[in-house]
Amino acid sequence: MKDCFARLELIWADGGYAGKLIDYVNSLYSWVLQIVKRTDDLKGFQVLPKRWIIERTFGWFGNYRRLSKDYEYDPETSENMIYIAMNNLMVRRLARMSY
Repeated sequence: MKDCFARLELIWADGGYAGKLIDYVNSLYSWVLQIVKRTDDLKGFQVLPKRWIIERTFGWFGNYRRLSKDYEYDPETSENMIYIAMNNLMVRRLARMSY
């Protein structure tokens, strides 16, 4: 797995992934797993550093009908649909077209 992601050094994860996963990722792959936690001081919605990137990306997936729900039987098909959606998004941005 390390060969597939040679440039990967740091992984951000939600607070639900804290615990043994940090040691597992560090010992097996020598990657750093950093947990993004919310503070208990603030009530209601708050933007967490780095976590908004994932939430925003999932929001973009909702614009694609096949990704708005889990319709696919095969996980590889779902993965390919994500690649298609992100390629479409990147090409539109590179071409500076607006829809």
